[in-house]
Amino acid sequence: MEFIEYPDRDMLILDLANQIADDLGHALHHKERVTLSVPGGTTPGPVFDELSSVDLDWGRVNVCLNDERWVPETSERSNTTLLRQRLLVHKAAKAKLLPMYAPFDTPEDGLASLEPAFQKSLPIDVLMVGMGADMHTASLFPGADQLELALSPNSPILVAMRAPGAPEPRITLSAKVLNGAIAKHVVIFGDEKRAALDKASTLDPMDAPINSILSGAKVHWAK
Repeated sequence: MEFIEYPDRDMLILDLANQIADDLGHALHHKERVTLSVPGGTTPGPVFDELSSVDLDWGRVNVCLNDERWVPETSERSNTTLLRQRLLVHKAAKAKLLPMYAPFDTPEDGLASLEPAFQKSLPIDVLMVGMGADMHTASLFPGADQLELALSPNSPILVAMRAPGAPEPRITLSAKVLNGAIAKHVVIFGDEKRAALDKASTLDPMDAPINSILSGAKVHWAK
């Protein structure tokens, strides 16, 4: 793990967007199609704003979320909506979105329809993830019902997940898929999350799921 500290959040956002763009550009020199996986939530929005205007052959880029709440895009809880509004615009509008939601009652029902597109798009070439103060990443939450499966070396690509404190069911990329990314970037802000990261590195992934993907990752931090 490489830890990179920035003087402020604006500097982190600009530098991280540039690094992700460089990683994608390098991958595009070697492959016909590449895959970028990103988190939902509000933290990555400014990075998306920067990335969306970068000169890349976006028509050869697959974009997917690390995880998604099992809600339609019409829901204000949909991370896919944020992705469409902040990343898949301007020059990046040509990228192909890999959906993480289908119109089924439960994520378990929808897995079979979603997984084939991911199967053809792996490994992830560039991964950006966040981390919660509870040391979760994607929807790999401590105490989640399918965490052991999601952390298993024999896990499927996608795992349905329910966790204490998460209002709705979720679908997540497994740790094996996340950790298999060629370039991995973790972005965190604030002293609380830095302390959580330090603690996570000493714990089992069942207690600190972020630790399942830290090896070889670049961690970007600012107050």
